[in-house]
Amino acid sequence: METQHTNRLFYSIHEECGVFGVYGHPEAANLTYLGLHALQHRGQEGAGICSSDGKQIYTEKAMGLVADIFTDRRLKRLPGYMAIGHNRYSTAGSSSLKNVQPLVANFSLGTIAIAHNGNLINADQLRERLEEEGAIFQSNSDSEVIIHLTAHARHDSFKQRLIYALGEISGAFSLLVLREKELIAVRDPYGVRPLSIGRFDGAYVVASETCAFDLIGAEYIRDVEPGEMIIINEHGLESVQALNSKKRAFCIFEFIYFARPDSYIFGGINVNEIRKALGRQLARESRIEADLVIPVPDSGMPAALGYAEEAGLPFDLGLIRNHYVGRTFIEPKQSIRHFGVKIKLNPVRNILRNKRVVVVDDSIVRGTTSKKIVKMIREVGGAREVHMRISSPCTVGPCFYGIDTPTRRELIASSHLVEEIRKYITADSLSYLSVEGLRSCVPNPDDYCYACFTNDYPISFPGEHLQQMELFMV
Repeated sequence: METQHTNRLFYSIHEECGVFGVYGHPEAANLTYLGLHALQHRGQEGAGICSSDGKQIYTEKAMGLVADIFTDRRLKRLPGYMAIGHNRYSTAGSSSLKNVQPLVANFSLGTIAIAHNGNLINADQLRERLEEEGAIFQSNSDSEVIIHLTAHARHDSFKQRLIYALGEISGAFSLLVLREKELIAVRDPYGVRPLSIGRFDGAYVVASETCAFDLIGAEYIRDVEPGEMIIINEHGLESVQALNSKKRAFCIFEFIYFARPDSYIFGGINVNEIRKALGRQLARESRIEADLVIPVPDSGMPAALGYAEEAGLPFDLGLIRNHYVGRTFIEPKQSIRHFGVKIKLNPVRNILRNKRVVVVDDSIVRGTTSKKIVKMIREVGGAREVHMRISSPCTVGPCFYGIDTPTRRELIASSHLVEEIRKYITADSLSYLSVEGLRSCVPNPDDYCYACFTNDYPISFPGEHLQQMELFMV
């Protein structure tokens, strides 16, 4: 189900998508545009908005960034008082316009548009079954399976059809569904991906993260609970427990990397505070004599602040990030590709020169980026010592629940000891946060999924995916 992107400047872990919805506001499409803008960090390949005026669903979507796609002209083609939007980063299905969401289809009960954040681990099996039953798929996104399951369900009401479809799928999903006269929000029974409800100017809003509420001035009400279906229409808001929630498995990487620091997720917990707590715990576990703490921007910033506070060391910005390097950056010819991460990061010599530097980052994936950063800080920045500190445990397993990670064999920590990784990245020392230390930084630690650090996957896999996992063990 993974899509590998081998032409990146350097590898990092990416989240799949962000979703945003509005019901009951005359500027629904404009609000959705702003919400997607706030959620741009969750996906940069493409974006789309569907709106409804109560009679018809209108759609605009394209490849690229939100601000480039949604011109005034396009937004004017999205009338109505409700809308849903989606930022895409592909983990299942190729990177192409046909897979950009919301996906729209017509069937016996009208038009349906869906926006999905997550990954369905049994999508291949369901797709094969549906195609045998006559379904014709318009995309290769796993999200389209939900539409076909709903259309094929033998129930009279749309609500019961959707509940049936949700009962057939397995994996992670925070889902928005738009019909001509209602907006539906659903979260999988494990609650893997965040999804929140808010109010703005008499309207209801739903978003992957609360930072989207802040941009439009909406008030956060609560999270959509695991397994809960929220139906919003002319009768108000209805809550239905569509799926039984037996065990929670919130994605811990939302706190480590994915969510914006100003967001409140998983029951209203501030991301920035958790990241600072991770840094403080990291300092307790792996304190070292040094002159300075610097972050790998931007994701390492809060953890580095926490580390510096706990260790009693000065904090400074020893690496400056170029924020205008997009994923469409044209790589130079092979002869000058040694520029590497310098395209995105540049050391500040007068801060680093002759210093013993602690460098805090959120994770190490393949190790190639960390190696380049250490070399750059030492050779270009002039640092005397470089000590890498990682505010998460060793990443040893791929994610099957909506994160674009490499296969197990490509994760350096899955096959190398910490000391071997240290030698590879050429750091003077290397330490990761322990799993126990990570758990100590979040409330109700048993409510989280730690599979990428422990290989303990909370959602069971169908046969083919189990075989796939075993292949990834190589």
